[in-house]
Amino acid sequence: MKHAALGDGVTRERLIAWYREGRARSEKVFRIPIADAYYDRPIALRNPIVFYEGHIPAFAVNTLIKLALGQRGVDEAYEVLFARGIDPDSEAAVKDPTDLWPRREQVHAYGRAADALIERALCEARIEDDDVPQLRRAEAAFAILEHEQMHQETLLYMFHNLPYERKRDVGLLGGQVAELPGNAPTRQSGNHLISIPRGIATLGADPNEIGFGWDNEFPQMRVDVDAFAIQKHNVTNGDYLDFITATGAKPPHFWAQIHDEWYWRGMFALAPLPLDAPVYAMHDEATAYAKWRGLRLPTEAEYHRAAFGTPSGEERLYPWGDALPDATRGNFDFANWDPVPVGSYPSGASAWGVHDLVGNGWEWTSTIFDGFPGFHPMPSYELYSADFFDGGHYVLKGASPATAKELVRRSLRNWFRPNYPYVYATFRCVS
Repeated sequence: MKHAALGDGVTRERLIAWYREGRARSEKVFRIPIADAYYDRPIALRNPIVFYEGHIPAFAVNTLIKLALGQRGVDEAYEVLFARGIDPDSEAAVKDPTDLWPRREQVHAYGRAADALIERALCEARIEDDDVPQLRRAEAAFAILEHEQMHQETLLYMFHNLPYERKRDVGLLGGQVAELPGNAPTRQSGNHLISIPRGIATLGADPNEIGFGWDNEFPQMRVDVDAFAIQKHNVTNGDYLDFITATGAKPPHFWAQIHDEWYWRGMFALAPLPLDAPVYAMHDEATAYAKWRGLRLPTEAEYHRAAFGTPSGEERLYPWGDALPDATRGNFDFANWDPVPVGSYPSGASAWGVHDLVGNGWEWTSTIFDGFPGFHPMPSYELYSADFFDGGHYVLKGASPATAKELVRRSLRNWFRPNYPYVYATFRCVS
């Protein structure tokens, strides 16, 4: 078994440890809402909180146990109820899968039974088998592990939107946090454009090289990218405040105005707006800002060229080189609840000197989310990507503070609707 974050020869013991780490972090995440908020819907476009605590173990059972291994699950009714989330284009299109959700203790009991079944399978079952499509390169096993980490991030988007009195601070979710060097640039230092010469960008990945990946990461393709110039740093709150002042545009979702003063809507408290932190904005807002500046958003290929390209023509696995992600490279892996000043991780800069291309917020691109030429749905989750090839979602690259380090890889792609305000997404402009 092989995984980009773990290398060759991944053992069952490592998979079980990863599964337990994920379940422990999820348990902590679900402690953030107070008990009375369990059936709240913090984001009207999403299911209530109860759904997600059942969905994570149900997805694991449906994917690995029932689909890949052909075995019986835990509770058929729950595995239907909690099977899949929603992505409506408006609040009017939201429909609950049920009017009567289970009690929390029932959801927890289901989760414990699912955990026992999953751990037994990871320990004893044939989880890698080239003759079974869902088990090729241990696809289903890796899928359930990464799926849980992805939902930890989307849950934090939801809980960020809970009223402060409806949640509690449970402490940081990550491991060791690197101390910031304290030399982040101020607004006065500017955000100049860095020239990137014409060259090749490799999008996607070769499954033989990285092992597991989601279907939209394959196949690999090489793209000729014309010369362009890209901002050294993400657009900051201070930059965006200039735009609002000049145009009268509405503020982003993460801002609040009280008595003519601007504040950041942090996870657990309001704070004076950090002018040097990246702005979190919708794609629509990012596009409007770029147009106001006489610039535009980068394409997915331009992001790759700026992040992984080098003056010598070679490409790196990460902006900083080929070393695996760690706490010195960027604001990811649950190191912080909120973004930090741009440029706070100089050892994570790309070969061109572009900062924060991984961490501190996903990066919007101008590329419509779609499959690469030769795309095939993944056997263990056929609707993972294809359901969103609708021309209404845009590709994001990089990572946010709530992206697990195991998900930080060159080929990973995220996507959201252009008017979805809750994601930890920032942007930079190109010329």
